[in-house]
Amino acid sequence: MSWNGFKKAMNRAGTNIMMKTGQVERTIDKEFEVEERRYRTMEKATTKLQKEAKGYLDSLRAMTASQTRIAETIDAFYGDAGTRDGVSKYYLTAVQELDSETVKALDGPFRETVLDPISRFVAYFQDVNEAIKKRSHKLLDYDSLRAKVKKLTEKPSDDVTKLPRLEKELSFAKDIYDQLNNQLVAELPKLIDMRVPYLDPSFEALVKIQLRFCTESYTRLAQVQQYLDASTREEYATGALDNKVEEVLQNMKELSITSLGN
Repeated sequence: MSWNGFKKAMNRAGTNIMMKTGQVERTIDKEFEVEERRYRTMEKATTKLQKEAKGYLDSLRAMTASQTRIAETIDAFYGDAGTRDGVSKYYLTAVQELDSETVKALDGPFRETVLDPISRFVAYFQDVNEAIKKRSHKLLDYDSLRAKVKKLTEKPSDDVTKLPRLEKELSFAKDIYDQLNNQLVAELPKLIDMRVPYLDPSFEALVKIQLRFCTESYTRLAQVQQYLDASTREEYATGALDNKVEEVLQNMKELSITSLGN
């Protein structure tokens, strides 16, 4: 920060303190405050959307990677016993293809149509926030000069040139503030209104990508189901499989080796 910049920052900090103590009157612009609140709501929602969109892609990768590890463990768990019908191998192949083909095929389109457009929209917020910050600074300068002019008007200085000089500075500060304020009041609503048509294509792409992933997941796993024993599928459908599992667990409890620690 330059020396002039440092002095301005200190002067504005002093003005803020004087406003809190009532020594300087703060300019209130209701119209701007409404639009800034609407903008902050959109900024928060869009930033969260960006984070969740990235999280969705990361979760998709993590889920299919976890499925693959589960399938590898199940295949190793069955060992030679699983070679009779090969169902564990079919399951492993299905989830490996889902991880290596489907998710990787969706990665590029998801970034191009969902994540990148949202990130570009979020990137505009930095410029908008800088403009809002600059407006705030210029408003402090204007209010400070306004207070000085009022004080000098009520208690004139021996220097007759002081008041005209301050009034000129006040007029210049007001022009700068008004220009920034009017620009933001006019353009913030436009930016907020643009969010829907901007997001529409990404929302549509998100739905299609999710549909494709769910459809391919169902198709691949449905192919594995045909290798399951027909009676097992029937028992699952009727709810009898739970009883069968309980029966096996009971048989395990009755083994002498499971009670050695008692």
